Amino acid sequence: MDVAATLNEIGIAAKAAAAELGFVSAEQKYAALIGAAEDVWSSRVDIIEANAKDMAFGRDRGLSDALLDRLFLDEPRICNIVDGLRSVAEQPDPVGQILEDWQRPNGLHIQRVRTPLGVVGVIYESRPNVTADAGALCLKAGNAVILRGGSESFHSSTAIHKAMVKGLVLAGLPEAAIQLVPTRDRLAVSAMLAMVDYIDVIVPRGGKGLVGLVQREARVPVFAHLEGIVHIYVDASADRQKTLDVVINAKTRRTGICGAVECLLMHQDVAKTWGKDVIQELIAKGVTVDADMVLQGITGTQSAEEHHWGHEFLDMEIAAKTVANVDEAVAHIRNYGSNHTDCIMAEDIKVVDRFFQRLDSAILMHNASTQFADGGEFGMGAEIGIATGKMHARGPVGAMQLTSFKYLVRGNGTIRG
Repeated sequence: MDVAATLNEIGIAAKAAAAELGFVSAEQKYAALIGAAEDVWSSRVDIIEANAKDMAFGRDRGLSDALLDRLFLDEPRICNIVDGLRSVAEQPDPVGQILEDWQRPNGLHIQRVRTPLGVVGVIYESRPNVTADAGALCLKAGNAVILRGGSESFHSSTAIHKAMVKGLVLAGLPEAAIQLVPTRDRLAVSAMLAMVDYIDVIVPRGGKGLVGLVQREARVPVFAHLEGIVHIYVDASADRQKTLDVVINAKTRRTGICGAVECLLMHQDVAKTWGKDVIQELIAKGVTVDADMVLQGITGTQSAEEHHWGHEFLDMEIAAKTVANVDEAVAHIRNYGSNHTDCIMAEDIKVVDRFFQRLDSAILMHNASTQFADGGEFGMGAEIGIATGKMHARGPVGAMQLTSFKYLVRGNGTIRG
């Protein structure tokens, strides 16, 4: 395959599709997403067979258990994809929403109205469900999308994409509205990063290596989804049972997702009392705990080294450190965090307010599992990723975040003096 020529053709088709999608009806987009959901479900046997090929490919490449879990599809997970498509379909159409409306003394009537971005490029690793999530959200926001999935999810993504296209066709929308780059060749990534004539924004979703590559080389604007170096700070005022429940869930429910907690910061008063129960429960669940000097006395822990702080394990492993107070916890998070998601376990509302005010992570939580750091759980139906930058989109990137706006200015023969 001539990768450059293929990407150029895809770009031309996407730009033409985007021009049409900017004004199609909400009913058509709804029909396309519901049709895609129905076809994903009716094609589930084919999708699972395709996924089996990807799983074999992943094992041959030596992917970790956590990464294989990201890749794996079965009927319940396909059901989740279908539910996500239906949820996005049911959401209000963001395109055309009036954000502001005002009248000027000079006679001008001005409105700020939500509009599509145009063409979105999504580069992602492992997770084949992103094919459906990204396709659905971009379509809902009136954008065309070019999807470049990871080599390990090639067959699964292709099967899901086929169902998405069927939904488009049934609704009378252009097939090029949702395109999947049909190659594993890494040159496709480099080509997309330079497609300034066709792509309006790139969304990378994957590990630090992928996101770093995109940020370094992209000539197209980027919504960065950095790694999830997620912290939970357990304050002296924290409730013991709430903390046990939240920490265990945040670490062990699914270790391979970006919302899994990677570092536990424990107030010194907790560490001296019931904090050891939290550590021992983690160990009992099969979690390796890399602990600082204070916590190393707990049976089963191992010594934490400098490289454990600020590390995304994506596995049954967690770093644990004692801190003197909330300010020391905040300082640690500022130094080692990734501005993704951080949580405080506390009953003292003043301490919670201080934590919320002094940290600038995209998502801050109080007494809740960090596994909720997900667009679907936020009511967005799905997400393309968690944007950790500060420009335009931040936090879960859903349909609303995939729009821009324009000003509509109306007069009546109005002239400027």
